[in-house]
Amino acid sequence: MNNTIIVTGGAGFIGANFVLAWVKLGLGTVVNLDKLTYAGNLENLQEVQHNPQHIFVHGDIADKALMANLLAEYRPCAVVNFAAESHVDRSIHGPEDFIQTNVVGTFHLLESVRAYWNGLGAEEKSVFRFLHVSTDEVYGSLGKDDAPFTEHHPYAPNSPYSASKAASDHLVRAYHHTYKLPTLTTNCSNNYGPHHFPEKLIPLIIHNALKGQPLPIYGNGQQIRDWLYVEDHCAAIRRVLADGRPGEVYNIGGWNEKPNLEVVKTLCRILDAKQPRKDGQSYVNQITFVTDRPGHDQRYAIDASKLANELGWRPQETFETGIEKTVDWYLAHQNWVDNVTSGEYRNWVATHYTERGEELA
Repeated sequence: MNNTIIVTGGAGFIGANFVLAWVKLGLGTVVNLDKLTYAGNLENLQEVQHNPQHIFVHGDIADKALMANLLAEYRPCAVVNFAAESHVDRSIHGPEDFIQTNVVGTFHLLESVRAYWNGLGAEEKSVFRFLHVSTDEVYGSLGKDDAPFTEHHPYAPNSPYSASKAASDHLVRAYHHTYKLPTLTTNCSNNYGPHHFPEKLIPLIIHNALKGQPLPIYGNGQQIRDWLYVEDHCAAIRRVLADGRPGEVYNIGGWNEKPNLEVVKTLCRILDAKQPRKDGQSYVNQITFVTDRPGHDQRYAIDASKLANELGWRPQETFETGIEKTVDWYLAHQNWVDNVTSGEYRNWVATHYTERGEELA
């Protein structure tokens, strides 16, 4: 078996960062399958556009014929599944897409991979891995003083998005226990960094600040998240893929719990220094509080001790270093931001935030 891998959803935020790093590190050929829905963006992959180690395929993980052909042609030693609908607010507006992609799509992908794996020789079967990328949101919400999520925390998803990811996690677990498919699952905390689609908090705030638009914060802004720099996340996935034990779950966190309001004020402070407003005022003045999201989880926090103790991974970036790198990237890539925030994106923002009593687009 060669060192080729198939990555699904590799034109999205985390997937693209994973693909770029994999190729840059010279770890082998990546066959990158992406459906190119609104958040999948080929501009994310410009650095490897002409690199022979990157093969892009436009397609759906639920397309069984396509998956069978790709697996037979490239004979990968691993499949890494990033493909997912991943925005809580969008799942509230339209949950069906999340069920189709995250549940039905993962099922079809597992079936395709199982058929391929069953046809491998004994040595190839022993080294093959299916790694499923998931989220800490499957565990539900924590109280202020609760211990962070471990891999043994019971599932308690509270949104259509997290419920669909929980279902996909259970399918992956079942395929290992029933069919012995060598699966690995990672559950990560909130990612941030380059190529992040600006519907999520950090890129949305940077984008709106520079456009002179309101900076929307749900409720009182005291919802707490554990922030993980995307390149640290990708490094953790590589460690799990290389040495993780089949059938196991590994939580990936940044050890950076921050309330949303603090994150927004930090972004304003960095932007004040790096690209001040023309009127000399602080970007903090653009903060506006909007009606909270239905069923908004109060706190997520990851205990990544298992990953640290078993596989020796820890994040390289603090929140302070990672957030500055992130702002620098967005300031240097305004063309990318302008391209991804045209058309459908503007319609979404206008619809979503108008419902909360604030015109943002």
